[in-house]
Amino acid sequence: MSGLFRGRKALVSIYSKCNLSGLTSPPPIEVRFSESAGRGVFATRRIGAGELIHTAKPIVSHPSLSSLDKVCYFCFTNLKSSNLLPFCSDQCRQHSKIFYETEKQAAWSAFHDYCRTQGLKYPLLVKRLACMIISGAATPETLDVLQPATLSSEMILLMEKEYQLLRSTFKDAGFTDEQIAFLSKQWYINVLARIRINSFRIELALGSYEDILLSAAASVEAEAAVGNAIYMLPSFYNHDCDPNAHILWIESVNAKLKALRDIEAGEELRICYIDASMDHDARHTILFEGFGFHCKCARCMSND
Repeated sequence: MSGLFRGRKALVSIYSKCNLSGLTSPPPIEVRFSESAGRGVFATRRIGAGELIHTAKPIVSHPSLSSLDKVCYFCFTNLKSSNLLPFCSDQCRQHSKIFYETEKQAAWSAFHDYCRTQGLKYPLLVKRLACMIISGAATPETLDVLQPATLSSEMILLMEKEYQLLRSTFKDAGFTDEQIAFLSKQWYINVLARIRINSFRIELALGSYEDILLSAAASVEAEAAVGNAIYMLPSFYNHDCDPNAHILWIESVNAKLKALRDIEAGEELRICYIDASMDHDARHTILFEGFGFHCKCARCMSND
């Protein structure tokens, strides 16, 4: 019983960790254990089609390397050509001041070049998180509540180069062993394991919600994104190839969760992790290789 109590207590504490915005009252959902997919998000009342369920700000985010000079370094809003700093507003500059000052102390060209040539995006999130930890804006345990992916020995071996580059970049910038004591190889692997299956590829949309629904299928091209981000509450939404909820971004990195159809009280809310327009075999391959599970949603079980 004590283990069950601790598990429920941990789920309740998720709400204190979630950075929600745009709501004057708690969202109509709760996080609890589901029978088939571990933790999940469930409706506490009827939610109508098109209703805003909640919004969320990221725990950690980073622009894609191709977007560094095109979007705000903090909120990913498109920059005007007249911007001299990598921020769209003084507010974003102030919000990122602590970790940005830490980042500016290091020369990131070698690290960025390696990520670019290897097609890596997740190490950029680790870089940002490490700078947040050094500056006091986060703790080494910030992502521990999120579910980790299972990493093969081959995958872990491939992380060695990026880890060494990250650590040496901090060392070359003059950061002390005490300041980066948390940055062990095991910490790096653990963080990557969580980022791997909990990060969202941010693709900004302009226009009305109805316009967005007409092109809701996301591109699978990594460079089509303006960046990547980790959220707390959205990370607990399970997958379905025929989802009843949708996550979208309009002009900034702040996520909006909306209902795609009517959702009854007690029903689990699910989003689609991939391009739902793909055929059955393609979906199964990508979900297994990218997220480590075989989808058994109603659409997949009926073979479309």
